[in-house]
Amino acid sequence: MLPTPISRLNGNDITVLRTGEELQVKLNFYLLKSAVIGALGGLLFGFDTAVISGATQSLTATYHLGPRGLGTTVAIALWGTVVGALMAGPIGQKLGGRETLRIMAVLYVISALGCGFAWDWPSLLVFRLIGGLGIGGSSVLGPVYIAELAPAQLRGRLVGLFQFAIVVGILLAYFSNFCIARLQMGPTEWRWQLGIAAVPAFLFLLLLFSIPRSSRWLVTQNRIDEARAVLLMMGTPDTEDELREIQASIHSERSQRAESIFKRKYLFPIFLAVSLGMFNQLSGINAVLYYLNDIFLKAGFSKTSGSLQAVMVGVMNLIATVIAMSVIDKIGRKMLLLIGSVGMVISLCAVARIMLAQTHGNYLIVFLAVYTMSFAVSQGAVIWVYISEIFPNSVRAKGQSLGTSAHWVMNAVISWAFPQMAASSGAYPFFFFAAMMVVQFFVVLFVFPETKGLTLEAMQVQLGID
Repeated sequence: MLPTPISRLNGNDITVLRTGEELQVKLNFYLLKSAVIGALGGLLFGFDTAVISGATQSLTATYHLGPRGLGTTVAIALWGTVVGALMAGPIGQKLGGRETLRIMAVLYVISALGCGFAWDWPSLLVFRLIGGLGIGGSSVLGPVYIAELAPAQLRGRLVGLFQFAIVVGILLAYFSNFCIARLQMGPTEWRWQLGIAAVPAFLFLLLLFSIPRSSRWLVTQNRIDEARAVLLMMGTPDTEDELREIQASIHSERSQRAESIFKRKYLFPIFLAVSLGMFNQLSGINAVLYYLNDIFLKAGFSKTSGSLQAVMVGVMNLIATVIAMSVIDKIGRKMLLLIGSVGMVISLCAVARIMLAQTHGNYLIVFLAVYTMSFAVSQGAVIWVYISEIFPNSVRAKGQSLGTSAHWVMNAVISWAFPQMAASSGAYPFFFFAAMMVVQFFVVLFVFPETKGLTLEAMQVQLGID
């Protein structure tokens, strides 16, 4: 039986189709534009976190850093993300996601320019800390902003744009490092590598003035007509029903305005968010991305060759993310996590074996690419979608902050420890990451529920917290 069109919205390219009992919603320009711009914070997130990989050797030489000093230089931005993630939720609830993202964009600009013109090591640490605040805030607010705009049928793919933007940012960072390294700029090379991030940060700030506020946030401010207009603009199939559902959810939130997230009924979603955030970093992905050039150098590649290999890893990361985004609402979040866990265990063990034996170095790029792709199709694509789905309106921003903070705390700890762990043997960290992915496989298999296809409100019933 062919789908029958049941509505078309004001000339916009929105068609709602009914096949049996399921509504299928086509994407329109306004929804796509808002989601893409909201996700651009992820591009800066990816760029700012990965660009340091090309500067680690220059910074070590410039400031005479040992393994601990290098780890501190990398990790200081990540401690900033922890603070930014914790602060972003309450600020976002008060000012709205769009306005708070503008603040994050300003922090990105200040950080990039400050790092480029840093006059000593302490000033560099301060400006990297400021950048971390922007990264942490946008990692909370970007996915929440998109999730609150998107229809349930499209939410996984649209929130997945945030992860897509992250990997694009990572690839751009590696490519930028490679291009700047080829210019042979000497002692100023690292300044250009870190400072160039000011350009995309400023563009992000400008674009944030062209998107609407979240309809859910507008309802919390009793701006019902504006919320209705946004829902219409986004192509919501039944605007009035959706508006009533949001109002009912917000009414419950207002009746519990001072509600703490640390209640028994929220323990399960808290566990899901925190464990997912921690496993995301226990996979070792960011430690690998931050120190990728150093890993290739340890395996015998030259500086320029290592930069080129990093670009290749970034390309594979991007391809895998595109694949994951296309299937996340079909295969589901849980299955992707299981598939990725298996791929990461195999590839991490292979990398550890190469680093331990110091032979077959040419295969390193292959297994690092497999590892990165396995992460991208699972943890990379799922984390921001999943955490944005599992909390009710009354504590969603707080829950997002909690899960994201767990992610960044673990990221900071591992990134600080990685140079010291790898100093004696480059293999040890990879064996540890492989063991953690074995644990993740069984936790996801036996504990994690599937969330695909459910509205944010219906999710509360699924998790027993309605």
